[in-house]
Amino acid sequence: MISIGQMALISMISHIIFIYITWRLVLAMNFEPIMKKGRTTEGRIFLLFITIVIGTGVSGFFLEILRWSNDLIYLF
Repeated sequence: MISIGQMALISMISHIIFIYITWRLVLAMNFEPIMKKGRTTEGRIFLLFITIVIGTGVSGFFLEILRWSNDLIYLF
């Protein structure tokens, strides 16, 4: 059984890892053609926010699967 503190630590690490992975994937794409000239800073901040949203969502899915797999012991 995972304690509350351990689950909090796993959640924080998971969010950071998935946000980092998403950021690396976003950097691999070319968004320059859709950004306005002179607005690259705002475009990068927007991409950072999009990265946080996607990374947190994927991490949440991963953590839910982890919780559900831990709860399977109560099935039998």
